[in-house]
Amino acid sequence: MATKPKISTPWGAATLVEEVALPQKVGEKRFASLVQLVETKKGEQLVRFAYSTGGSARRGPVTLRIRDVERLRAALVERPALGKALGLGGGDSSNCRL
Repeated sequence: MATKPKISTPWGAATLVEEVALPQKVGEKRFASLVQLVETKKGEQLVRFAYSTGGSARRGPVTLRIRDVERLRAALVERPALGKALGLGGGDSSNCRL
């Protein structure tokens, strides 16, 4: 089994649980918006929004077009834990921060 990536958060190190990457382009620029479900060492789940250029996640404002939000919703079918954390997959999301 592959090792899950470690992610730095303001609450300390976390492990990637699920991720949706939405490839995007504007003119010649290519990047991906990332929506990630991560879990801290204490078991708290966090939702992280980032963007990626060249494979590295970067913090900063993440802007999604309406059609990208529609693609996100469709992709969450394959990522039920992330959908649940966002309130788009049913179930209890009280242990998640958004």
